[in-house]
Amino acid sequence: MPGSELPLIPRLRDILQLRFTDIFAALSPAALAAISPANPLKRLARVLGYAGLRLVGNIFQPIKNRDDLRGKVWLYVVSANNYDALAFLAEARTDAVLVAGQAKHIGRYNAVVNRLSLRRKLLYYWRFPGAYLGLRRQVGGRATRFFDFIFYAIGYYEVYRRALRHYRPRAVVFSNDHNDDTRSLLLACRAEGVPTAYVQHASVSTNFPPLGFDLSLLEGQDALDKYRQCGPIAGRVALVGMPKADAYLGRRNTAPAVRRVGLACNIHDPLPALTETLVYLTRELPELTFTLRPHPSDGRDFGPLRQLLPGLQWSDARQENVFDFLLRQDALVAADTSTHLEAVMLNVASLYFRFAANPLTDDYYGYATRGLVERADTPAELAEALRRYAHHKPVDLYQRANYYNATLGTPDEGHSRERTASVLNEWLNENKPNN
Repeated sequence: MPGSELPLIPRLRDILQLRFTDIFAALSPAALAAISPANPLKRLARVLGYAGLRLVGNIFQPIKNRDDLRGKVWLYVVSANNYDALAFLAEARTDAVLVAGQAKHIGRYNAVVNRLSLRRKLLYYWRFPGAYLGLRRQVGGRATRFFDFIFYAIGYYEVYRRALRHYRPRAVVFSNDHNDDTRSLLLACRAEGVPTAYVQHASVSTNFPPLGFDLSLLEGQDALDKYRQCGPIAGRVALVGMPKADAYLGRRNTAPAVRRVGLACNIHDPLPALTETLVYLTRELPELTFTLRPHPSDGRDFGPLRQLLPGLQWSDARQENVFDFLLRQDALVAADTSTHLEAVMLNVASLYFRFAANPLTDDYYGYATRGLVERADTPAELAEALRRYAHHKPVDLYQRANYYNATLGTPDEGHSRERTASVLNEWLNENKPNN
């Protein structure tokens, strides 16, 4: 049955929940600049560019979907990682279709994802002044600092409600619970009475919104414990392991010593500190091979680093799956990223090392506190830990990940896809539409 509709301001407050948290406001200037420039004139220019190129451009962009979306199970994605997390369900169910917003960038999968029209989003921007003033009364100056996010979020809910009424999907399955377009669709589903499910695709944080899906398929106890701290959990929860890791768990690293070290970085890791650390490690540990893997969204210029360290290897995250990258490593060095968990599951020695000093993001996922990874606070400590692992790497590191992946060490290990699909199918059968 359709649910009640939230008024505009509470709705936008829900949609933008993560954007107004302390931890988001405290991100490094470099990280924020990539998504919301500090200079208000630059923010305004980006908003105008979004309206002109994206929204007006949507009007003239034809939508030719490869699948009929009517009555189907929608697998809604907002990134290539989301696609990788849900694509197996499209293979498991003939009525499942992958869906994204009209101009959403899904990386290498752009051409194969069905699109939901956002042309009518332009009709709702007259609400921006009232939305801005209402949110400013609730969150103060952060509404001004992030007025661009408010602008971007307007209209998603309305156009998605229209799409739901038009296509009447059987259910919508998500793999993201905090982006503005994702939360808009979730609220639209509630209002239209469309069942919703969630498949976790990466480690979660206690800063995320409360779980608000009818069915939540989580990887392990860690995620459930963290979501309990986020607020009341709606609907049913099942722990199913990590489907995207199934094909790799049987290929764990059995090397007795570390020889190859991968470093994963993202926009939150300052380039000067990253460069300094790499220079130090390559000098102190010349017998080891180092490979740097920037996040696929990290658009910084790494040219000077390539010239400075010509012996450094590189991994292109836009082309190489993270598990394929990890299979080529014996150890991983990174700050706050769920790649740590993926590494440990493959018995790759993982070391937590921070390139930035933001106290609000210290051990963001709790990996070091829980003992999943070893922590190094200085380059010297990091080098010493790598020397130790270069002498001997245990064969049972992966057992540390049991708390995060419910299937490890059980008969279901390596079969999370089947387990996820089975629970989802059972739930869908219980929620068959009335004819």
